[in-house]
Amino acid sequence: MAADSPVAMLNAMLQPWREAVEDPARAQADVLQRLLADYAKTDHGRQHHASSIATLAEYRRQFPSATYDDYRPLIQRVMAGEVSLLLWEDPIGWAITRGTTRGESKFIPMTPTDMRQRLSAGRAMMIYIVESGRFDLFAGVNLNLNFPSVVGTVTVGERQVTYGYSSGIYAKYVSTMTPLRSAPTQDEIDALGGGKSQADWDARFDLAYTQCKEENVTLVGGVAPTAVRFGRYLHRRHGVYPKDLWKPLLMTLGSVPGINTRYAPALNALYGPAVIREIYGATEGMFGQQRDAQRAWVPNYDLFLFEVETPRGTILLHEMRPGEMGSLVVSTPILPRYRIGDRILALKPPYFRCIGRDEWWTPLQYAWGELMTGNLGRL
Repeated sequence: MAADSPVAMLNAMLQPWREAVEDPARAQADVLQRLLADYAKTDHGRQHHASSIATLAEYRRQFPSATYDDYRPLIQRVMAGEVSLLLWEDPIGWAITRGTTRGESKFIPMTPTDMRQRLSAGRAMMIYIVESGRFDLFAGVNLNLNFPSVVGTVTVGERQVTYGYSSGIYAKYVSTMTPLRSAPTQDEIDALGGGKSQADWDARFDLAYTQCKEENVTLVGGVAPTAVRFGRYLHRRHGVYPKDLWKPLLMTLGSVPGINTRYAPALNALYGPAVIREIYGATEGMFGQQRDAQRAWVPNYDLFLFEVETPRGTILLHEMRPGEMGSLVVSTPILPRYRIGDRILALKPPYFRCIGRDEWWTPLQYAWGELMTGNLGRL
């Protein structure tokens, strides 16, 4: 196989992930050292002696796990202009969460390094193409159902800071780096404004329908509930389902638990027998993606440090036992030991599921959902 063949190039891009999954302990040790070197460039990192930390135990002592509420004062100061407090690069955008923390939206800076790591979400598409040989996916377009990358501005100190949704900022950034054309473009979505009303979403959906109705849509990417809403909108407004217009090969979707179980029947009913691949990510980063027909995601061990707070203590993600649950703590290029608030379920290595928010009732809710869908914990 020629080194510059499409398969060889995709395999080369996937290799760091594959190697990390084969040896997560080594990959996580490498990631820790890389993160500490970057944290040492920030005021926060220097205050916590990042440059002198040599072991995971020392890292845990110097950087206790922290929630967004813990980081909020630092992030507000960064937004006000004290960039070096928490960042060693200038932010290229500010992302706002779709959910809320105690009634308030979270603001997360996105840096060049952070954005390059978010490209890892493309691994789900790349490995599907390599394994299936469906290079004709690149001959079509990506139906872009992402949220706006620009929603508004917020005044912090004497500065006006523009913010948007991470999925839209990501889509806008990667559109220039992939051979697959997205329609509508992120600029066209942004031009409609950042409103969240039904009328706002109807305008975005009508734009997507108008832009793509004559196109060969081979990929659908974005947020799973939005893809379902769009399919139902098409039937309500135009009397057609997505499967009547297009034959997508692949759907790479994220944002909610249960994409392969609770959402899959509706997605396939609306879009036809497309392959569904789950992305596990959040406003703070893209942490894993589905790599095969097993209905769970595989962590990006080569990019982030993953820990889990469990009843038997804080352990690394890859040290979890099948069936064990815990609260995810992730170290990103921006946030050391960030307790993201997700409950993680370990399945057969290297597969995991996020089953919901880190609440006492989440395991019960997950078990009920597995019973109602007939999945019963199966991969």
